[in-house]
Amino acid sequence: MIVRILLLRQHDPEQFALIARMESHTEERRQNAVLWRHYEEKVVQRLRVTWQLEDLEAEQVHEVCGILDVNCFEIGQNGAKARTLYPSAFLLAHDCTPNTAHTDDPRSFEILLRTSRRVREREALTLSYAYTLQGTLKRRAFMHEGKLFWCCCRRCSDPRELGTDCSALVCATCRTGSVRAVDPLQQTGDWACDRCAHKMGATEVERQLDRINNDLEDIDVHDIPGLENFLLRYRDVLRPNHYLLLSAKYSLCQIYGRTEGYLLPQMTPEDIARKESYCREFLEIVDVLDPGLTRLRGLIMYELHAPVMVLTQSAFQSGQISRQEFQRRLKEVVNLLQVSRDILLMEPEGSTENAMGQAAADALSKMGC
Repeated sequence: MIVRILLLRQHDPEQFALIARMESHTEERRQNAVLWRHYEEKVVQRLRVTWQLEDLEAEQVHEVCGILDVNCFEIGQNGAKARTLYPSAFLLAHDCTPNTAHTDDPRSFEILLRTSRRVREREALTLSYAYTLQGTLKRRAFMHEGKLFWCCCRRCSDPRELGTDCSALVCATCRTGSVRAVDPLQQTGDWACDRCAHKMGATEVERQLDRINNDLEDIDVHDIPGLENFLLRYRDVLRPNHYLLLSAKYSLCQIYGRTEGYLLPQMTPEDIARKESYCREFLEIVDVLDPGLTRLRGLIMYELHAPVMVLTQSAFQSGQISRQEFQRRLKEVVNLLQVSRDILLMEPEGSTENAMGQAAADALSKMGC
């Protein structure tokens, strides 16, 4: 890819000019000795020595490497991924609560960028370079490592992450307080309990998070008892909205109803209620951190409609709720399906998300909506 870009200098100067105007952060990369040495050994020397392309200037190769790292989008569906550069989408600034969403066409590789919520006049258009379900400490480190800047957005600046508390730990000393970063923009700064004098260093917090994350990654994504056990083991260590607990809940939202032994007809009312609870808890966070017409929100709303429908029908048939309450809950089901349909049908044909959008549309049709 690097060679193809450099060959554009002779073969398509206009195309090369579009790429050359993209930010590379070359000077910042040069100051990162480990990063610079990696590209010098694995890319520059390989091209100039092993491939015998001595005409390629080392500085220009580093420049292209930087452009790719800073500006590339990862696209592709169902495991087939590619890195791509777009001549206008790269201009969007980063924000951890962005106002745009994007998807890509796996056939043409075109990117579709759209606003995900109402945008005020003169408000910058933004997208997120990081994963929504990560805490500030990890999110900022990821962006600095790959994009070479420290994010200072509203979410990163707020120890409570816009009220979601996605990074808060349970205080190991008093057991009642919450431990948060004193100043989240100080990457190596202290974390402190809001009830007692207990403090932790950022390095200690990061080690603890890495250990818990490794535990989570060791659990098979279809292992419902394993994920439930993870939630139990760490409920006295992590606050309820902590991103690692949310990650486990997100998996459970998706696999309850789809895994053998836990298919919808096989699930107990308690299991169904648990799925509903996880979906609602997750949706409450998404409505703050990734609001509007976003893929994550559409997926969870689709997952939520089934337990609400099943429990509503059961409660009405057993006389636990009135007809008026039954109709109110049915309206919620319809709304969940309509919003998820509208969001997910914007995803590329052939994708899992688009198929779920079609399923939502079919369900609405059967309900006469």
